[in-house]
Amino acid sequence: MEGQEITREDALSRVDHKHACHIMLYADTGAKLFQKIPIKHIVLMQMRFDGLLGFPGGLVKPSEESLEAGLSRELLEEVGIAVPVTADDYVSSHLVPTPPRLITHFYTKKMKETELVDMERAAVSTAADHGLEVMGMVRVPLYTLRNGGGLPWFLSHSFISNSRAQLLEALQRLGLVPQRALEQAVRQAEMRRVHKADPHLCGL
Repeated sequence: MEGQEITREDALSRVDHKHACHIMLYADTGAKLFQKIPIKHIVLMQMRFDGLLGFPGGLVKPSEESLEAGLSRELLEEVGIAVPVTADDYVSSHLVPTPPRLITHFYTKKMKETELVDMERAAVSTAADHGLEVMGMVRVPLYTLRNGGGLPWFLSHSFISNSRAQLLEALQRLGLVPQRALEQAVRQAEMRRVHKADPHLCGL
């Protein structure tokens, strides 16, 4: 459900479409899992009201506000902080096959680790949508454990619309996960999804 990529100009010209803006917020970190596995980067997603994973954001009205202003407004509602978003943070726009007449705009923004931590706290304590449209913020595990845990298992979960594809594209483009490791994680995730659909394939 990735949809057709179109230019920002083409997207904004389609006044008969709904527009949704979402953003991947990330930061560098020196933290280590179990004091030995480098985490390197923090990438935030969220658990939605419908149980699907997605990025913070929502519907905007280009006729009344810029995409960036609308996205910042949505962030205030969902994470409790009006993160300033600019056109420099813009990545891509896609026509989504379903629901009809929807265009998704995707952004990425690098922040400081302390800023992301403050945002995680605000998302629980002050965000208007916490416990309603948003169940909580989630950190994406960018490492792979020996048992296949971490990123492969995370990728095997269910995502809203094209957010999984957006995550993978951003991780690759920003170099947050080595290409070979990312490809391996995707393969392992697909195998896990197949096994979950048919347990007999994994000898259960």
